[in-house]
Amino acid sequence: MAITASLVKELRERTGAGMMDCKKVLTETNGDMEAAIDVMRKSGAAKADKKAGRVAADGKVVITVSEDGSEASILEVNCETDFVAKDESFISFVDATGARVLADKPADVEALSAMPLDSGETVEEVRANLVAKIGENMKVRRFEIVSGDAVYAYNHGVRIAVAVAMTGGDEALGKDIAMHIAASRPECISEADVPADLLAKEKEILIAQAEGSGKPAEIIEKMVEGRIRKYLAEITLVGQPFVKDPDQTIAQLLKAAGAEVTAFVRYEVGEGIEKKVEDFAAEVMAQIQG
Repeated sequence: MAITASLVKELRERTGAGMMDCKKVLTETNGDMEAAIDVMRKSGAAKADKKAGRVAADGKVVITVSEDGSEASILEVNCETDFVAKDESFISFVDATGARVLADKPADVEALSAMPLDSGETVEEVRANLVAKIGENMKVRRFEIVSGDAVYAYNHGVRIAVAVAMTGGDEALGKDIAMHIAASRPECISEADVPADLLAKEKEILIAQAEGSGKPAEIIEKMVEGRIRKYLAEITLVGQPFVKDPDQTIAQLLKAAGAEVTAFVRYEVGEGIEKKVEDFAAEVMAQIQG
């Protein structure tokens, strides 16, 4: 069968692969479009495997809120560079995957990866094809579902996203609280939510620091109590001063509105992922020296 330019163009549009690769595969499959796509997908998966060891610490966080505003999904998908994070194909993939999380509430990333998107391909198949097309490693890293009486979302660009569930208050307050969480990074809502082991460890460190001052035991005890209060105010949402009005705490802001935060999730792209620092000069010298 003759391999026409229109066949090559169609395969290129459907797979995103290079023109010469498309022509080669169409020749191998005697112009069978579906067979050619299967071959491209298989070779794409092989390319994806080769890139899987590369660090993907950039990317995008997306929040999808239900129509009734009672729940939201928050999802992080990573790539290697901010250039790819702005690619339309990558953005569409992240948005579609976030919508799937909200709709089907998978148990984990593995279950999500096996779910189909609107194209009929699974999340993993689309991811692998994108890796082959764009040439960077990509990873569906994590997701969570937040639900409550009302859920509000805040995105700071594509790198930071917050979903907060509240009772009482209104949308303006919900947005303000979400924005505050994005800026101030609280670890939990209130003192009651602080893990006992975390608090015990912090207290142990503070006692050791205070004992080095040589002050009497009763003074040390008061010093530690004061520092623990300060520590709790720093890591709890309700203890923090409101970013828009530092003269009042979040607790005071919520009380005045008759509102309560019942849950929140804050994602920042790449947090906790160790990026490899490239020394290009050293790399070039190593190649020169053999």
